[in-house]
Amino acid sequence: MFDVYKIRKDFPILSREVNGKPLVYFDNAATSQTPQAVIDTIVDYYSNYNANIHRGVHYLSQEATDVYEEARKKIRKHFNAARLHEIIFTSGTTHSINLVATGFSSILKKGDEIIVSALEHHSNIVPWQMLCERTGAILKVIPMNEEGALEMDAYDALLSEKTKLVFTNHVSNALGTVNPIKQIIDKAHAVGAAVLIDGAQSCPHIKPDVQELDVDFYVASAHKMCGPTGVGMLYGKEEWLNKLPPYQGGGEMIAEVTFEKTTYADLPHKFEAGTPNICGGIAFGAAIDYMNAIGFDTIAAYEDELLKYGTEKLLEIEGLKIYGTTENKTSVISFNIEGIHPYDIGTIVDKLGIAVRTGHHCAQPIMDYYKIPGTVRASFSFYNTKEEIDALVEAVRKAKMMLS
Repeated sequence: MFDVYKIRKDFPILSREVNGKPLVYFDNAATSQTPQAVIDTIVDYYSNYNANIHRGVHYLSQEATDVYEEARKKIRKHFNAARLHEIIFTSGTTHSINLVATGFSSILKKGDEIIVSALEHHSNIVPWQMLCERTGAILKVIPMNEEGALEMDAYDALLSEKTKLVFTNHVSNALGTVNPIKQIIDKAHAVGAAVLIDGAQSCPHIKPDVQELDVDFYVASAHKMCGPTGVGMLYGKEEWLNKLPPYQGGGEMIAEVTFEKTTYADLPHKFEAGTPNICGGIAFGAAIDYMNAIGFDTIAAYEDELLKYGTEKLLEIEGLKIYGTTENKTSVISFNIEGIHPYDIGTIVDKLGIAVRTGHHCAQPIMDYYKIPGTVRASFSFYNTKEEIDALVEAVRKAKMMLS
């Protein structure tokens, strides 16, 4: 049986107060909180076997290397990659996307087309715009509708033999919409295009199977999944990773260096220049262990319960509108109250100890579509409770009363 109150004891930060009130943390889409098991892993690394990896013959280096590579195995198993070297450690989702976008600079040519969705985070828009500037490729956009879902008929019309790349998020960070990525991938492959999926917002709620999806690239960040900041992963099919040139030059990514010529290391090290975030990678593995011990089906069922409860309670507030109303969504509620700026609501709610996110959530095109400056976003995790949602609703009521 899932016991949220027992789970909450795993997260030290949830017992603190903010502004004299018990902390209610509803900014999980920005970053999740960290359980004690992951914190202990970080402390253990720096206390007992802190050393550089792969290059040392001494005991600590070998120990750190073994634990770091064990974390790679955990990530490979979690995402069901076919090969261990298809998992590349990065500093996070943004780094992963930029690695692929930079690599495609040597593949795309003027007039090629690449497709992005209207629901993207800026990190899955800007690198591709930069790629188009470098190569002369053309960026096209899958439009969205009022509910916050992609217009799939329009996607069909955009696809052609000129399409070389398609990229979309699995889940919208601003609205919580779960995109039909299997359909998107299959249609792209039918015209010979590669696909990158931004999994930053899906991985805290969904356990993706990259082989079942048949996706070419899938990216994620540890800090959305109960892990530390500054580390993430890029999954890439072996054939694609071999086609792309190295993203950075330096130590670790080389096989041999002379002043006349350098040859590059095999995967995955070809893309892992320099000393990595060793502790972060190890802690990423620990976070995956922690979440899998709870179970992603269990997590999804409980978070869906929170989503339904929060939606129902917030809609009882007169003048409140929710953005992102598709049936298939994760536990994110973006809302505004008529006539009140979202920043003002967020500021008052914070004084009552409740952390929400306000603004355009690095998804400005979505806000432009709705013709709004931004939203208040409450994003729930499996360690949140209905009582906390009640506190949010009461705080929003107070804010409305004060600001109306």
